[in-house]
Parts: sequence; C-alpha cells; structure tokens
Amino acid sequence: MASNAEEPVKTICPYCGVGCGIRVREGEERGEMSFMPWGDAPVNEGSVCIKGGAATQVVDHEDRLTDPLIKEDGEFREATWDEALSRVVDEMESIREEHGPDGMGFFGSSKTFNEENYLIQKLARRYGTNQVDNCTRMCHASTVWALRTSLGMGAMTNSMADLEDSADVLWIQGANPGEQHPIANSQYFRQAVLEGATVIQVDPHANKTTESFDIPGTDRHMHLQLKPGTDIPLLNVVLKTILERHEEEPDAGWIDEAFVDERTKGFDHLRETLEGFDKEAAAEECGVPLEDIELAAEKYAMANDAAIFTGMGMSQHSCGVDNVQNEINLALITGNLGKPGAGVNPLRGQNNVQGTCDVGAMPNVLPGYQLVDDDEARESVEEVWGFEIPSEPGLTNVEISHAIGDTVHGLYVMGENPIMSEPDGNQTERRFEEELGFLVVQDIFMTETAELADVVLPATTWAERGGTVTNTDRRVQRMRGVHKVHENTRHDLEILSEVGTRLFGEGFEFDGPEDVFEELREVCPIMHGMTYDALGEEGIHWPCYEEGDEGDSYLYEDSFETEDGLGRIEGVVHQEPKETPDEEYPLVLTTARLEEHYNTGTMSRRSPTLSRQEPENFVDVHPNDAERYGIEDGDKVRLRSRRGEITVRADVTEAIKEGVVWTTPHFAAASANRLTNDVLDERAKIPEYKAAAAEIDVEIEPDDDGAAADD
Repeated sequence: MASNAEEPVKTICPYCGVGCGIRVREGEERGEMSFMPWGDAPVNEGSVCIKGGAATQVVDHEDRLTDPLIKEDGEFREATWDEALSRVVDEMESIREEHGPDGMGFFGSSKTFNEENYLIQKLARRYGTNQVDNCTRMCHASTVWALRTSLGMGAMTNSMADLEDSADVLWIQGANPGEQHPIANSQYFRQAVLEGATVIQVDPHANKTTESFDIPGTDRHMHLQLKPGTDIPLLNVVLKTILERHEEEPDAGWIDEAFVDERTKGFDHLRETLEGFDKEAAAEECGVPLEDIELAAEKYAMANDAAIFTGMGMSQHSCGVDNVQNEINLALITGNLGKPGAGVNPLRGQNNVQGTCDVGAMPNVLPGYQLVDDDEARESVEEVWGFEIPSEPGLTNVEISHAIGDTVHGLYVMGENPIMSEPDGNQTERRFEEELGFLVVQDIFMTETAELADVVLPATTWAERGGTVTNTDRRVQRMRGVHKVHENTRHDLEILSEVGTRLFGEGFEFDGPEDVFEELREVCPIMHGMTYDALGEEGIHWPCYEEGDEGDSYLYEDSFETEDGLGRIEGVVHQEPKETPDEEYPLVLTTARLEEHYNTGTMSRRSPTLSRQEPENFVDVHPNDAERYGIEDGDKVRLRSRRGEITVRADVTEAIKEGVVWTTPHFAAASANRLTNDVLDERAKIPEYKAAAAEIDVEIEPDDDGAAADD
C-alpha cells in the first residue's frame, strides 16, 4: 500500500458524508503527510471545507496509539499483539460460554471502511448474535427505517448532481448543509439557487445554511424557524394546505393524482388523519406564522421538481420515523419521486455512515438491507458464509448500553466513542465503568471510551490504508493509503481477520480489502455488479446489480422497492418530545454540529487549525432569555438538565428562538450528551437528542483554566 512519496495519492476526505476527493502527499519524514487538492475529483472538483484541508493534521498526532495495551490493576501496560489478541479471544469465548452469544455486543464505525464493517458484522454473526450496530443509530436510524419501509431503500433517492441540475425547490428540514456538508451546499445547493431554484429551510436555528442563501438580488429563500419538536404539525399544515387547495382548484396541479393512483397506497389514510386538523392552532404551536407555512406549501407543490433534504433535526426525536414519514407523504402526493431533481434525501453526516449500513452492520439487516428474519435472504448469505445466522434481530447500540450488567457483559468497539456519543453520557459512563465485564476498543487515539477498556488495540488512520466508502448519495468510492506511520499498529481489517481466525479457524482469512470486497458483493445484491477496477476514481452509485452497470443516479423511476411496488403514504399525528419544559427546567435544549468539528471530536479537536477556530463549547441564548437570566454575551454559564450539567460560554444571539438553547456534542469537557435524553423512538431506537428540558445557572465562578481541554 505504500506509494512513491513524490506522487500524491488520491483518496477521500475522512470527515462528512459528501465524499470529497483529496490528495495526500507523503513528506520526507516517516508519517509526515500533507493535503493537496484533487482538481477533477468527481464530487467536489477540488473544493474542500476547513475540515478537509486540515484532515492530514491528525495522522501523525502525538496522541496516536502505537502499541497494544492491557489494563491491570486499573493501569494500562504495553503488550504484544499475541498477548492482547489472546486476551480478547479468551474473554469472548468465556462470555459466550457463560452468558450465550447475546452476552456480547459489537460496534462498527462510520470512520472505518466498508470492508472492515462487513467483517465486524460477519464476526458478530459467526459468534452467534445479531447485536452489531453503528452510529447511524444516533443520526439517521429513523430516516433509514421510514425510507426502507415506505419506499424500499434507506438512502438518498437522488444524486447531488441531478438535484442541482433539475430541482426547482429545495426543501431543507432539520439539516444544516452550510455547516455540516459545506461542499454539497456550495457546489450543488447554492449553485441551484443561483440558477433559479428556491430554498425553503425549516430549522429552529438560524445558521450558516441560512446565511448561504441570503443572496443579494434574490428572494428565493424562506426560513421557517419552528420550535424544536414541532416538525409534524408544520408538515401537517403543509399537507392540509395542499389538500384544501386541490379541492378548490383540482386542475391546478397541487396533487399529482395520476402518480398517487398508480404508484402509491394510503392516501385516504392521510386525508382522514387531517380531516379535523386545525392549521391555525398547529402554526401557533410551531411558532411560525400560518401564512408563511401556506406560502411554503404553495412553492413546493407548484414546483416542477421539488427535492426534500432531511437531517438529524428530523431524525433525532422519539417520533423520528413519523417525522420522516411525513416528508415522504409530501413527496408522494405531489409526485416528487422517481425522477431527477426530486425525492427525499437524507444528508449523511459521516464519511462512511451510508456504507456501514449498506454492508449490514446493523442488528436487523444483513448486507444490502436484507432482513435477518427473512428466511430466504438469510439462507442465501449462509450459503456463502458457511454458518447459520441468528434469525432474530439483536439489540441496537443504545439498547446494548442499557443492557450492560444485565444481559450484556462484553463489548467489541471499533472506532466508536459511545461515552461521548450516546445520550445521558453520565449514566453511559457509569455502566461502562462499573457494570461491563469486558471491553475491547480498537481505535487510533485514547478516546474517553478507550480509557475504560480492558484491552486497547492500536489501529491505523484513514490515510494509511485502502478500502471503500459510500458517500451520502450512494456513490461507492475507493480510499487509498499512503504509508503506515507507526510500525506496531495494524489495519482494522487485519485485526478483525485475526480475531475471527483465532475464534473460528476459517472464514476470516482475507488477502486485503479487495479480497473482502469480492465476498461482500457476493452477498450484497445492491453492490453485486461492482469491482475494484470498475470503481476507479469516479466510483459507482448503488444499486449496481450486474458488472458493467453504471449505477442509478436516482431511484424508483418505474416502481418502488416495496413488496407491491407502491410507495406508502401514512398520516401521522403530533407527539410532543418525551420531556417538555416545566417550572424546574423551563427551557428547550436542542443540539447540532459545527462546521469546524466532527462528532465526538476524537480527530477534529486534535487538529490545530480546527481547534483555533472553535476551541471550546458554547450555548446560544436568545436576547430575551439572556435579559431574563441576567446573562451578558460571553459569560460562563452552567447549562443543566435532569441528567447532568456542563459549563459553557453563553453566546447571546437571535439565531435561536426565545425559550430554546442550542449547544454541541463535540467537546469532552462540556459535551451536550451529558444532558441529552436517552428515550428512544419505538421503532428505529434512535435517541431524542433534539429536545430536552434544561435550565441555566449564571452565578458561577469564572473558569481560571481558560478553554475546555481536549481529551
């Protein structure tokens, strides 16, 4: 995998799901790597955001794990690979013997590649359990659920390129591409607006997306700044408006009757659900003027091609599936699916979160979203693997965490940091520390989770190895490694292969990522037609069923991938967040990411460039709330919920609605997830990160230590 130091290597940015191509040049010193633009990269054409330009800064960071570690008497000591892996295998065998295979849980990672996530889910199922999951459970599990059950596939229905070329209206709800997908926003979405498209943004927070569409000389941007947790009422106002206008003007095109009749089912249920719906009361509950919502409904319904972009502001609720279902309802009744420039498009937050799901690192599906309780699908995979797969879905990652000390006694964590990423972080940490029998963590840094491990296995970074990743619009692309930095680290694929071989003797011996990919595509129908050579530098969109197929830039042209080929419409009703403001906690807390940082900050907070831009966490407070609490801009405040408290800087701003406070999960010293609620959506099992009750204390001592420390 090593390459000529004079020839930069073309690879993919390790941060968000846009899938930008970058080049990496190796320096004269071992481990020295620098970023270079890739001018004709297929997704971004050379443009990168601040994170992409700084990505190489963490590859040879001084905090890198360099040798296996075993904890004895509460302290880590260096160990040989044989010693560390022997301990891992012995503990896993002991847990299975004493507690059965469901005594273990396995966490895949969107920071690792398709091949590695394929191996960890295969390892879990060979061990005898479906208890394998990944971070999509924290971000888009409800989106995947709704899309898969109502349309057929849990992914963007369109490509970014066809959306830019064809969409007349971009409906962006609960997503902040200006901050979280900046190249997609600038290269595709803003460009579409410059060329005449209209943006309707639905978000409780004014942000960089809002700013990006404030284009002089145009009035093609609306911001519906709703109260957190009121997405269903707002969309029901939109749907009710379209139904009413269609009755008044049946030939005006408010509803695509032919599309509804021929390609959907459930329209009557939607109409019945909204029959007695009070638009005025719903608009008041949302905190958005009714006439603004009605105007947005008109713009969407009257467009030739309207595209919905959905994000974690929609999915991270206890009613997340219903939130996304209502977006699907809107697209289906207006015929905005199955063609260029239209559809329902989740913007995936991590480099390979789409691919990690595609290859089966989830408790209810096998590679290619084949259900584990589908006998025919399971048997087809068993024929290739040579062992039986459990037929019952396993626990999700948050459920696994909740079961620690009860039914779960061991965890294998690859590249994830659940102590930081899971809600109610204080309780998560307590369970890991006090009740978990065995924890092995495979990572590049000593994360907050690795600190609690019994064995730590040092892996290599994104820039040191090869494999494939899948971006947010289903494009499978190759990542190419430059050179291994630390001699005693190992690639994730090598580690998993050896653990599997030591445990089971056969079925896990692979000669590199291409060899794994060959087996993956054999059991994954949507990727069956892909080969490493065919991926080249452009990549291929799935589904790609046969070799030579170019993949589909948009889905569902002729029918949906459901059992009867029809898209499912289902009316939904408002559910309040499980925790609402009261006298003790009178504020609504909501959370989101920053452009400069990435999830739990394991990589981004170790980048000097990114840390200079945003060195510590903060909370946005509306001026009226600030006046009531006596908060001045820049004050240190204590933000607390029923689950914990953090100390942060207060930014007084009208970017957030009165009665709502907004903060981030990136900083270990003051993470939002010490406060968030771990209640789950009943179907998708995603936590409700986006709405909790909170309070602010302002009479606290100044922080003499300055900015929050990195881990």
